[in-house]
Amino acid sequence: MSSKIPTLAARVKENPNDSFSRFALALELLKINQVTKALVLFENIVNTDPGYVGVYYHLAKLYTEINENKKALNTYKEGIKIAEQANDQHAKSELQGALLALELELED
Repeated sequence: MSSKIPTLAARVKENPNDSFSRFALALELLKINQVTKALVLFENIVNTDPGYVGVYYHLAKLYTEINENKKALNTYKEGIKIAEQANDQHAKSELQGALLALELELED
């Protein structure tokens, strides 16, 4: 188990509303293939802190990995809207690129 996981899990337990700690924990869980746990954390962030722009790319990417392509498409699109609202052009561009790549992949 990654040495960061216990520390991040403790932070989340202390402050369950800390989106950054939940996000970081989800990324660490993905490194050890704990997909279900990471998915729960990512989805929880979207539901409780929808303005947390960084989560949309990773959640959509995870959806594609588990063959939930419709959810991935919707998540990329929602992330683009959120990035626009936050005036985060970098995130918006990354999300648009990922969305386009997925749409092209699904056409094949």
